[in-house]
Amino acid sequence: MLSSFALLDCGFSCTSSSELRKAVDWILDQQVLLPGDWQQKLPTVSPGGWAFERANVHYPDVDDTAVALIVLAKVRPDYPDTARVNLAIERGLNWLFAMQCRNGGWGAFDKDNDKDLLTKIPFSDFGETIDPASVDVTAHVLEALGLLGYRTTHPAVAKALEFIRSEQENDGCWFGRWGVNYIYGTAAVLPALASLNMNMNQEFIRRAANWILGKQNNDGGWGESCASYMDDTQRGRGPSTASQTAWAMMSLLAVDGGTYAESLLRAEAYLKTTQTPGGTWDEPYYTGTGFPGYGIGRREIKRQRSLQQHAELSRGFMINYNLYRHYFPLMALGRLAALRGA
Repeated sequence: MLSSFALLDCGFSCTSSSELRKAVDWILDQQVLLPGDWQQKLPTVSPGGWAFERANVHYPDVDDTAVALIVLAKVRPDYPDTARVNLAIERGLNWLFAMQCRNGGWGAFDKDNDKDLLTKIPFSDFGETIDPASVDVTAHVLEALGLLGYRTTHPAVAKALEFIRSEQENDGCWFGRWGVNYIYGTAAVLPALASLNMNMNQEFIRRAANWILGKQNNDGGWGESCASYMDDTQRGRGPSTASQTAWAMMSLLAVDGGTYAESLLRAEAYLKTTQTPGGTWDEPYYTGTGFPGYGIGRREIKRQRSLQQHAELSRGFMINYNLYRHYFPLMALGRLAALRGA
């Protein structure tokens, strides 16, 4: 789905690209319309999400559902079967709205699954047996809702924005639950706010963009190591990577591509000079997360002393998603080209 998102950002459409059309067909075929464990809390809600894992019809997740809806919102004008797309969007939205947690955010797989007691049982020594709402998942949902015409006056959107505002760090960034780390969280929020047609000159938004700006490396890229999950001094610090550079670029583009033009130019040069002859990028570092090892999945409980955990994340489960280095740079470069009218 994210590869389709990248193609759309690069100007492809179902009309111009048979490959994208096939991908959208596949996305529509993958919508989960069977019951799952999430219905323990929502027995009267109909299915309608999408799953992260291959061939998983019982555990759809909110994050992938949001991405699917983003893609469908973008292709709806030129996909030949509008009725099929509309039905898929309606089912997906109904499921998403039902999955919103009481605090206004969204978790990944469940609703209000945040009881700390579950992390105390013996086989849960790694801590990650609950699924509290996270900013990055919530922001992806808001981005989808914005593209589908929802605005800040909608009750679910307003509640989600309150959650996001409450989770902002003092220096302006946001914690990333499913990607490393504060660059990822901030890069989820800012495009979501732009999608909702919010005023991007608001102080809390500019503060976030300026935090991103201040973390740019000398080579023009951005990077953040997994150590930032345990050591706050490592926020936004690390060797530059293609995916994290792309996240930072998309953050700045969402706020004001003109104001940050010089920084974006340096980032573009970084991506151009590090691109491989095959057209992609190498990325030896872990920029995705499974269980970062900071406790119970919430940003405020991640301290070394209580967890016997240090910056090397020996208790963590980090992921190098192989496609991150392909589609995220394409998204960023495509959006930069669109800003320039190319």
